[in-house]
Amino acid sequence: MTDHSKNYIAGEWVDGSEAAPDINPSNTGDVVGQFVRASAADADRAIAAARAALPAWSRTTPQERHDILKKVGDEILARKDELGRLLSREEGKTLPEGIGEAARAGQIFLFFAQETLRIAGEKVASVRPGIDIEITREPVGVVGIIAPWNFPIAIPAWKIAPALAYGNTVVFKPADLVPGCAHALAEIIVRAGIPAGVFNLVMGRGSVVGNALLKSRGVDAITFTGSVATGRQVAATCVETMKKFQLEMGGKNPLVVLDDADLKTAVEVAVNGAFFSTGQRCTASSRFIVTDGIHDKFVDAVTERLKGLVIDDALKAGTQIGPVVDQSQLDQNLSYVKLGKDEGAKLVYGGELLNRETPGFYMAPALFTDVDPSTRISREEIFGPVATVSRAKNYDEALALANDTQFGLSSGIVTTSLKYASHFKRNAEAGMVMVNLPTAGVDYHVPFGGRKGSSYGPREQGRYAAEFYTTVKTAYTLP
Repeated sequence: MTDHSKNYIAGEWVDGSEAAPDINPSNTGDVVGQFVRASAADADRAIAAARAALPAWSRTTPQERHDILKKVGDEILARKDELGRLLSREEGKTLPEGIGEAARAGQIFLFFAQETLRIAGEKVASVRPGIDIEITREPVGVVGIIAPWNFPIAIPAWKIAPALAYGNTVVFKPADLVPGCAHALAEIIVRAGIPAGVFNLVMGRGSVVGNALLKSRGVDAITFTGSVATGRQVAATCVETMKKFQLEMGGKNPLVVLDDADLKTAVEVAVNGAFFSTGQRCTASSRFIVTDGIHDKFVDAVTERLKGLVIDDALKAGTQIGPVVDQSQLDQNLSYVKLGKDEGAKLVYGGELLNRETPGFYMAPALFTDVDPSTRISREEIFGPVATVSRAKNYDEALALANDTQFGLSSGIVTTSLKYASHFKRNAEAGMVMVNLPTAGVDYHVPFGGRKGSSYGPREQGRYAAEFYTTVKTAYTLP
């Protein structure tokens, strides 16, 4: 194995006894590379290395951490086209989306490079005479990072960058489906001069590597993005060892379309939010809730827009939607299409397998109407290019339907009414609200996260990341 396929533990590229191919979902005959899978023993060595490196790294100056993170961000941005191509080849989102995600990762590192210089504390007066009080933030310790496959460089960036910025050491386990982007990011971090043990990469199965991170008493905190079922297991295991944990799990995000909406805006917002990135975004709009007066026009216009979309190899110029990430996800999507029909919904467009020049996991985006809001396709996260349309009599019913979900990540509305937009922003039960914009698509410098079953713990991204990656200390002094 070359260094381009190994794990990185304690400052060294480390081989393993097992490797797995990284397959291009646009062309299953194209192998991106062979990547080592770490064992539980490898994960334990990485945790030990991070533990040993913590005292020195946690006491580095903000300038030292700034300089390393800036180098990482600068290299990512300088290579965004190359990294974006790797991402699109590995995960299946279109090349423009892949390049955009790579650029976002670079911007995240540059943002947190600056945050190292803005770590603030407080000096407050005591109620007792002659006593000084200081409130400071310190690193939480060794952070285990468990990342998903759908944003293989941006999500690792928004977890790794703040962890390092605030003086923590890191053990990073990427999703088993997308080791290529994780490895490329690790190489960049190493080249930036990260000290041995401060950052460790352990690729492999969640059942092996992820489980080792969760159960180890050498890990102080876990940040996880993935499915609801796995998130619950993460939470339960972290409680056993009293780890701090942060969970981003999923969504069944509504997009409300009111009678007064601009139809063209509504269609573009809906199609972008639901179907771009092949619907493989936790913030995707999977439920369209449309009032009676615009319902039929909206359905017809969305259907026509879907007919014109180009679904093909992610690397081809002009492709608007790439393949599903792998066979397992494709099978799940198709099973939900069948379920929707069995539940009595009307499939007005798509939902079938597609053949393209190269063998891949292609399907036509699916649009259902006449959907009962109580059915499974309206309540369960599908994580694919499948959206449902439910009718609402008026705004009040639409809002009630939007909030009638176990999830609460992102919620959107399309309207020209300031009254309804303002009311929706205040009353939508979600961590993020979009007005006349897709529910998917957020900036890198503001909080990301949801409510209910979508998220647990402090927000990710922006200055709010300090809530998870630091712990507060109150110190009293009698001079």
